[in-house]
Amino acid sequence: MDTQVSASASQSGAWASTWYAGKRVLVTGGTSGIGAGITRGFIEAGAEVIAAGVGEAEIREAKADGLLSRADLRQVDVREPDQVNDLVASCGDLDVVVNCAGVIRRGEEHDPDVFESVVDINLNGTMRVCAAARPALARSSGAIVNLASMLSFFGGGLVPGYAASKGGIAQLTKSLAIAYAPEQIRVNAIAPGWIATPLTAGLRSDEQRSSAILDRTPLRRWGTSSDLLGGVLYLCSPVASFVTGTVLVIDGGYAVA
Repeated sequence: MDTQVSASASQSGAWASTWYAGKRVLVTGGTSGIGAGITRGFIEAGAEVIAAGVGEAEIREAKADGLLSRADLRQVDVREPDQVNDLVASCGDLDVVVNCAGVIRRGEEHDPDVFESVVDINLNGTMRVCAAARPALARSSGAIVNLASMLSFFGGGLVPGYAASKGGIAQLTKSLAIAYAPEQIRVNAIAPGWIATPLTAGLRSDEQRSSAILDRTPLRRWGTSSDLLGGVLYLCSPVASFVTGTVLVIDGGYAVA
């Protein structure tokens, strides 16, 4: 884990420790990329974290990570309802669910089969987890944070499936916020900007594409998964007790430039 990520996670964990000590958190997609950063943040905030990844390789890598290995590491394919239901049932009580499981297939998503697969993982998978976790979160008056995107608002010519799924995440978040409110479950989302993760490695290695992104981003850098922690920890916390149905943009100013 690089120094910047570690330092930022530690700072977020310090001010959030009074909120999350003893709380139980499920993070899907929590063993790599943005999800791993969020898992680390909740661990450092004192939460008991169940982090679910899609493959054995991801789980092995997480076990080798000094901080991620402190999570209860599970394997789940969010396309499979039985796996999702079994995972959530095995968690018992839950206070927070963060949905980070997702894929992107640049240049391939105009194939209807690929489009369908991307939407099934990113959007339908999120709904499956939310529906499965609803009873447990109702018992705790808990919170959900979904992973939206800048492409919840913009088009993506190379990624129609990803853009459609992330637009759907924004609307799903607003709809579930209304539906789950009688049970005092708050449902929000974050919309990250350009974050340095394995999913963006190709863009970062392309000097022309990376420069174009940085030139439009007012803060003039790629974000890190730790940059998203403050927003997630806030949205799930007691100080956000009157916040639901919000899509919080965390993008270094890209959307307004």
